[in-house]
Amino acid sequence: MANSVIRAGRAVGALAKPDLDKDRLMERAASEAGLDDFGDPWFEQPLDVLLQSLREEARLNPAGDFSAMQQFHKVLTDRLWARMWFKRHPEILERAIPRPVVIVGPMRSGTTRLHRLLASDRRFSHMRSFETISPVPRPDFEDVLAGEAEDFRPVLAGRIMKVARLANPRTLSIHPTGPYQPEEELGLFVSSMWGMKHDAQWQIPSYTAWCETQDAEPAYRQLADLLRLVGWSQQVSSIRPWILKTPQHMLDLPALLKVFPDARLIFTHRDPQAVVGSAASLAWNQTILYSDHVDPADIGREWLRKTELMIARMRAARDSIPRERMIDVQYDDMDRDWRATMERIYAFLGLDIAPALPGMESYLEAAESLKRNPHRYSLEQFGLSTGEVAERLGDYTRTYAIPTEAEAGRGRAERRSAAR
Repeated sequence: MANSVIRAGRAVGALAKPDLDKDRLMERAASEAGLDDFGDPWFEQPLDVLLQSLREEARLNPAGDFSAMQQFHKVLTDRLWARMWFKRHPEILERAIPRPVVIVGPMRSGTTRLHRLLASDRRFSHMRSFETISPVPRPDFEDVLAGEAEDFRPVLAGRIMKVARLANPRTLSIHPTGPYQPEEELGLFVSSMWGMKHDAQWQIPSYTAWCETQDAEPAYRQLADLLRLVGWSQQVSSIRPWILKTPQHMLDLPALLKVFPDARLIFTHRDPQAVVGSAASLAWNQTILYSDHVDPADIGREWLRKTELMIARMRAARDSIPRERMIDVQYDDMDRDWRATMERIYAFLGLDIAPALPGMESYLEAAESLKRNPHRYSLEQFGLSTGEVAERLGDYTRTYAIPTEAEAGRGRAERRSAAR
């Protein structure tokens, strides 16, 4: 329906024809915002590569190129507004980001559950969904702080989520969220036209390959500045450590540690059979919204390759990280005894878990209802076999003593039987 409406609107001139030209996108954003400072021009390199890849490889349908134009316009406008805020309030860039707690794991390895458990502790700062969609407040935000206006960002986030769920209802079971839910900072990388959000949204192999050869430090520096802006807009103390998580960190740990040298790292591990199948399903369910030419086998091969690369880079980067700065957490341990696992994490962080337990229990009680509509997927859907995944990622499984999905399933069945 969306494709038909957009085609009809373009035919009668009511909607603009697709235009993914960098100069025109930047000129339009600058003209409408009345600003011209986009900040560090580094972002133009990934933007050039991304736009070329979209034009030549993504095979976007009308809804795909329409949403891409809207996305780029919003991101470019946010960059302009961010520079405006930094000039209007120089103290924003002076905010410290002390000892962030960074959850590092493959896509679908339990990072969201762990992130939301930690985010329920008020001693930490965290992003919310509306802030990862719109990290930069609008120019009238000082009226919001004064209680004279409403922050439009949660309203916009709610509308975007409704459209996404209408387009593909499976998104709610794959990644349940709402405007105020704790959320990862992947959207902040989009400000630099960087990262895996684009890979999971569009078929853009040239862009993906290019990013995998580049130093991500400028993107992390922009992320840090946006975190400062979000913290300022939340009006919270800069002493509170941030809870961060996104699979992007698996690829870019050296850059993360340059920008956040005192970060404490929580590595999550899950059987690659589940990780690869679930990641492919997530990417598939997003990509089919924007293109009518998506082969599930292509998606499967790409996310197996991507997962293998993420794990290899993570393992290489760990060699230079002091042991006291990191801890490993098994997905199955969280399933079996979440409280004991969280107590171990809090001991690593040097914090008393007791004040956090009521918030954690409330989160888990609310999350329990979502299990009635679980995310279902299989490797076979995406042209993969368990043998192929085991051959390529078996060493990772053995090194970190990760239970297979079959072993974990037997353990869950035994615990249910014992409970009865």
